[in-house]
Amino acid sequence: MTDFDRVKLFFVNGWATKDQVAIYVQYNKITPTQYEEITEEPYEA
Repeated sequence: MTDFDRVKLFFVNGWATKDQVAIYVQYNKITPTQYEEITEEPYEA
C-alpha cells in the first residue's frame, strides 16, 4: 500500500481530517495534486 492509498483510506473512513492530510503534503509523502484528489479541494500551502 502506498502512502497515497493509506492517506486516502484514512480520509475516506473519517480517520483523518483535511488538515491532517495536508501534513502529509508538507512531509512530502503525497503531492499537492494527490491532496486535491483525496479531499476534492485545492491545496493551499
